[in-house]
Amino acid sequence: MATHDLALRARDLVRIHDAVLSGTAPPERPRAVVARSWSRVLGLGIDPDGRNGRDPLTPADVDERRRTSRLALVIDEIRELLLSAADASNYLVVVTDADGIVLWRSGSPRVRRQADGLGFAEGARWTEAAVGTNAIGTALAEGAPVQLFSAEHFENAQVPWYCTASPIHDPIDGSLLGIVDVSGPALTLHPAIEALVTASVRLAEARLWRHHEEGLEQLRRTAEPLLSGANGPLLVVDDHGWVAAHQGVAVRDRVEAPQPDRALAVPGLGVCLPERLRGGWLIRPSASGPVLTAELHLGTGPATLEVRGGDSPWRVALTPRHAELLAAIAMAGPAGMSAGQLSRRLYGDAEHQVTVRAEISRMRRVLGALLATNPYRLGEGVTLTVNDRTR
Repeated sequence: MATHDLALRARDLVRIHDAVLSGTAPPERPRAVVARSWSRVLGLGIDPDGRNGRDPLTPADVDERRRTSRLALVIDEIRELLLSAADASNYLVVVTDADGIVLWRSGSPRVRRQADGLGFAEGARWTEAAVGTNAIGTALAEGAPVQLFSAEHFENAQVPWYCTASPIHDPIDGSLLGIVDVSGPALTLHPAIEALVTASVRLAEARLWRHHEEGLEQLRRTAEPLLSGANGPLLVVDDHGWVAAHQGVAVRDRVEAPQPDRALAVPGLGVCLPERLRGGWLIRPSASGPVLTAELHLGTGPATLEVRGGDSPWRVALTPRHAELLAAIAMAGPAGMSAGQLSRRLYGDAEHQVTVRAEISRMRRVLGALLATNPYRLGEGVTLTVNDRTR
């Protein structure tokens, strides 16, 4: 879009912005993503004429966040791609963490000085709750790429800007790592910016995956002496459950992420207690016989489950509904219970199977290998007793 066309569009957006904020009918409706954001921001009480939430973190705090961010592994690739474009002298490349804190900022010294006047600097929190509608904060809120131009921003101080932002995720576990953003003076917006930001995110996520594969290869080499002397089936996995090596069991890309002294169920291996390795975990079947003993305590207070089987016991609190489900499953024995049977047991009919499945899914996030499915039953190698003090 030519500069003249951008200027005309900016004026139209100012009229829409002013009308919406004054409570009058706008000449045209804002884009849906903008309308949703403005609604959220108005609900938060953000002042369009104010300087909202500009207090930055200290340099030491920013350095600590950079040090612990996985984006530090790929920041050079992101900047190299985005700053190599012909019009890079007109914008800034900004990378935040998942909290919207600006960790890195590079680009035009002229635009950087303008951003300093806006408070758009390292350590600033650039979320909707802090500074109103902006591409970084709105991308965080929407969980999707966002491009904003001129008065699509909520704060009047940001109206002279455009910003194009896209979330970046960790390919290992899908978690949000942060936001990659390109921002500059509104009338310098280039139509290729959006595609360039998208390309940088894809490049960074691919590079993070290569780092992950390199880590698995290192773990594989570390485990080689163990594998050469081991008998029986086993897996070697990293902290996220990705398989680096296997023996005597069908290859799986990933299992449940191991935790110390927490059993996990692995198809082909049964219930296993993970053993710590340097850089990962050894997963193999536990000794024959029950490997986990659990006691469900029911009484006048909150229900608790105490589990023994590792180096130290662990205890979790259960909601009354989850305690009731677990007790019913334990009483059913090895045959287990279907969702329909549990629905009839808890609700008196079979019409609540969807609710039962949802509750069991939530329970399994806490109890892991203690519960098996199809039918719902205790996991292999698990014994459970119910201590009901209400009777």
